[in-house]
Amino acid sequence: MTEQRKSDLKRLDILATGRALVVRHGFGAVGIARVLSECGIPKGSFYYYFSSKEDFGIALLEHYVEEYLARFDALIDSPGSARDRLDRFWSAWLAQADAEGIASQCLVVKLGAEVADLSEAMRMILNDGVAQLVRRIADLLRAGAEDGSLRPVEDPEATARMLYAKWLGAAILAKLDRSQAPLRQALADTQTQLSLTS
Repeated sequence: MTEQRKSDLKRLDILATGRALVVRHGFGAVGIARVLSECGIPKGSFYYYFSSKEDFGIALLEHYVEEYLARFDALIDSPGSARDRLDRFWSAWLAQADAEGIASQCLVVKLGAEVADLSEAMRMILNDGVAQLVRRIADLLRAGAEDGSLRPVEDPEATARMLYAKWLGAAILAKLDRSQAPLRQALADTQTQLSLTS
């Protein structure tokens, strides 16, 4: 294995470890020393991989957004109506029997307000990631209107933004309540809103 490849893998390890800590504690509460300690990397080595904590945060969020959108694409890249594919995404927000749902690992839920005030670059990465996701949801709303599986909406982009906002709010309430009930209600409301029969 080349030194460059080892370096790339170690950088990904730092990002994965940092992400797990940030999901639990928030960005501001997680020090670089703790991330490096959990990775087994000497403190001085951090600057080989990142120029600053903000640079680390930028890389963390870029990696997160890329993975999140890839996960979305994998969920909807399968046979079925647009409604079936969109339902798979909403259902993925809920914890499954053997895994955590999207909501429990969502850095937009965890860091949205924190990084908006902390770093313009980090805010822009999350905002752009949300915009890309909203466009994908809007595309499914259009496809559902065409294939007859979803009620047509006048403005798919605006509807997609409001649906995503509903789910973000439900995810925050679920964290506060320590219950999946808000997410289950969001799923029921979303399915009713988009149903052809309601």
